[in-house]
Amino acid sequence: MLTVTISVASGGDALFSILPPAWQTWKLPFVSVGVAFLTLLNLRGVKESVLLWVPVFFVFIITHAFVFLYVLATHFTGLVDVAGSTVTEVRAVSSQVGWFGMFALLLKAYSMGAGTYTGIEAVSNGLPILREPRVETGKRTMRYMGVSLAVTVAGLLLSYLLVGVESQQDKTLNAVLFDRLTQSWPAAAGFGFVLITLASEAALLFIAAQAGFLDGPRVLANMALDRWFPTRFANLSDRFVTQNGVVLIGATALVMMILTRGSVALLVVLYSINVFITFSLSQLGMVRHWWNQRDVEPAWKKKLAINGIGLLLTGFILISLSAVKFHEGGWITLLATGALIAIAFAIKRHYARVSQQLRRLDEVVPAANVAAEKVPETAACDPEAKTAVLFVNGFNGLGLHTVLNATRLFSGAFRNFVFVQIGVVDAGNFKGATEIERLRAHIRAECERYVGYLRMQGYAAAPFTAIGPDAVEEIARLTPEITAQFPNAVFFGGQLLFERETLASRWLHNHTIFALQRRLFLLGLPFVILPIRV
Repeated sequence: MLTVTISVASGGDALFSILPPAWQTWKLPFVSVGVAFLTLLNLRGVKESVLLWVPVFFVFIITHAFVFLYVLATHFTGLVDVAGSTVTEVRAVSSQVGWFGMFALLLKAYSMGAGTYTGIEAVSNGLPILREPRVETGKRTMRYMGVSLAVTVAGLLLSYLLVGVESQQDKTLNAVLFDRLTQSWPAAAGFGFVLITLASEAALLFIAAQAGFLDGPRVLANMALDRWFPTRFANLSDRFVTQNGVVLIGATALVMMILTRGSVALLVVLYSINVFITFSLSQLGMVRHWWNQRDVEPAWKKKLAINGIGLLLTGFILISLSAVKFHEGGWITLLATGALIAIAFAIKRHYARVSQQLRRLDEVVPAANVAAEKVPETAACDPEAKTAVLFVNGFNGLGLHTVLNATRLFSGAFRNFVFVQIGVVDAGNFKGATEIERLRAHIRAECERYVGYLRMQGYAAAPFTAIGPDAVEEIARLTPEITAQFPNAVFFGGQLLFERETLASRWLHNHTIFALQRRLFLLGLPFVILPIRV
């Protein structure tokens, strides 16, 4: 969320640097609309959101390469003076605060530039969507980014020193630099160059916001699959994007933008602390990994040392940055991040408790498995007979209790039983054609087990399966086919019933059955919800 907020806010600063000071009041509405626009763009899918920005890279590279070369050509003689003055200033500062103070000053400056890690973090988190071979592609991308980032930062810093750039209100340092360079140019040419260059920077910063929209929903989806976040965040929309995650990231980024009024100075504090929390945890995880691999990895000491040094560096920066900036917004970050961690643990604990309760329902599964393996030859379903259509999700206790309740409550009313199961394509299995085919085969096999179980009870049974991102939509598409084949069908679905219904249980659990009931009622079809108490 902070990646989106700080990137768009920085882009707004770059763009409004070339506008009259009176226009500054429009910056907050502009960046707020920018966040909303990126949210809508990402709801359409990743491909469209990325391709839109490809030409910006070329404009940015060409304009900034020209600036670096132009500064060197016009201020080459000043290199000796810059080197001399830099050495003098370093000695003066070190004599006042000592070398440790100098080191702390450098670490502070380093930490405040944490926004430059947006792209590196994006490549790390986005490894699953890189082109094969993914690891080599990721390494090559990291090398390109490291070199380009080093060249760009070094070129800008050197240009600031050579041109003598000083901070100005409502202007970025880059805007001041470009204004200085084009002062002797014709007015139209100078303004046009500054406009194009700063516009490319603003657009590139909007691209950086894409890192938040690409990785944030994916991280949320992975957390949802592991039950650290509500399971609905793993669902894909019909555009195969994690819609709930995109909306959450966009909405919270918009709220943060409004609360901070788009202040990059405040946002960079919030962002830097969270970046180094992430890096410290990542390095700690790698240290633990190499320690656990010490018996099988010959070079484990070297790799552990690299990540250990990284952990010490990022951990020291995190602690010092949190202490120095505690009263300047750091406490808000630590409070918000701590609250999110607490919420994640509470969600995990809730799902673990529900899972333990559901195991009691699964006590009937072993006996049903034995029956399902002995599938007898039975007569085909009679299309004119009463048919119970049951929606299931795997051969489990919930589905079997739904079947048992239906047969108990409507004893002898139905001779046909039709089982419908939808394989939901979510962030966990949307990883290629192989995974999709495996999902298709799995749900077919699960549905066939219900068919075998009912045939052992003397009933005629048949399966219907499909896969898609939305179970309700897929069932709605199957319903006409089912009703055409079985016109006397009554639909059934099981719904978990908790002894103590809370806001958390209503929010954390899937209510597909109720959405499905509404869809079928609108079609004029009978639907019975069977409560399954846990």
